[in-house]
Amino acid sequence: MDRTGTLLLNPMNLSALGFRDFRIYIGGNIFALNALWMQRVTIGWIAWDLTASASFVGFIAFVNFAPTMITGPLFGVLIDRVRVKQAAKVTQLLLFAIAMAFYLCFRLDALNVVVLSILSGLSGLVASAHNPVRMSLAPRLVDLDSVASVITIAAINFNLARLTGPALGGWIIAGWGVGTALLIQTLCYLPFIFAISLLRPRERSSSKSIQEPFFGALIAGFRHVKHHAHIGQALCVTGLFAFIIRGTLEILPVVADGVFNKGAAGLGLLTSSAGLGALCAGMTKAFLPGQIAGRLPRPALISALVGIGLVPVVGLSHSWQLTLGLIAGLGYTATIAGISMQTAIQIDLDDDLRGRVMSLWVMVGIGAAAAGAITLGFLTEQFGFSLAACSIGGLGVFILALFLFRNR
Repeated sequence: MDRTGTLLLNPMNLSALGFRDFRIYIGGNIFALNALWMQRVTIGWIAWDLTASASFVGFIAFVNFAPTMITGPLFGVLIDRVRVKQAAKVTQLLLFAIAMAFYLCFRLDALNVVVLSILSGLSGLVASAHNPVRMSLAPRLVDLDSVASVITIAAINFNLARLTGPALGGWIIAGWGVGTALLIQTLCYLPFIFAISLLRPRERSSSKSIQEPFFGALIAGFRHVKHHAHIGQALCVTGLFAFIIRGTLEILPVVADGVFNKGAAGLGLLTSSAGLGALCAGMTKAFLPGQIAGRLPRPALISALVGIGLVPVVGLSHSWQLTLGLIAGLGYTATIAGISMQTAIQIDLDDDLRGRVMSLWVMVGIGAAAAGAITLGFLTEQFGFSLAACSIGGLGVFILALFLFRNR
């Protein structure tokens, strides 16, 4: 896809790999992403192990994601004003420090529900800054015509880690304990910090965002969304499938151990199944024709509808093997929809708006997933997982089907 909106029929959209800086970025980022996914599994398991409460597991996911809903857009403005390479290095160093704090608190037997909640909140706060950083940095490592390729390859990289990280995390917890898992994921941040120091991102196209008053720049980001209908639609669809599908994926400890009694290894396997589905989705997206600028692809909307429809089936499933397949399906459909929504926004977005606009997309996606996790956790605690999944999934199917009908 070029910047004029012409549909390109390339056999596979991997042009971004032709750029030296993007290759370095991807090579280092795979370590940090594995650390992220190992940490998610480990923290989710600790939350479940401490309390055996579905509500608390959902609460920890909410605490980790909630800062993005509040501070994400503010960091988006800031990222459009500072040197993005330095911002990336700072956020990764802070994530490394928080991961080390998790490890030390566990070794000192101080990782109780309060400390776990505080550290999860701090991790979410730093992540709310890092999200607009990564979405602004990676596209500036290639030329403008390769931005869509960046999104696809970054999604493949992310979901490859989503496949390997949870499996490694669950395997290490089962074999060597939580402490070893926390230490290994902490060390995995270091290669990416080194890789960032080697990058040479493209300069901004203008300095207008730096000269604007802070809150004026923030409003300009919202105004850009308002004036581009497809961006608003992409945000709405992202919020719906994130609330239901990703909210379900955030309470997998409840499914793995609360429903099937499979322990940490089962949690790692379930999360890796979601990662496998997501990785397949990334590969599928790489082989598909490019998107047309200014339009939401209908196959992505259908994918989101199918994924939401799978959630009630997960709730009704009593077969471990079937549940693994269904969770893979959730990972596949959510990723197809997610990559497509992000591409629809990013493909013709100016560099000096990228941090602000994409921080809104992240805010909606992560905020909805957080709200979905805590809602599903509460409903599961009150009525059981089956009824909670059927209720949330059925409502989501109705809403998205209505959206598709009205925008046919």
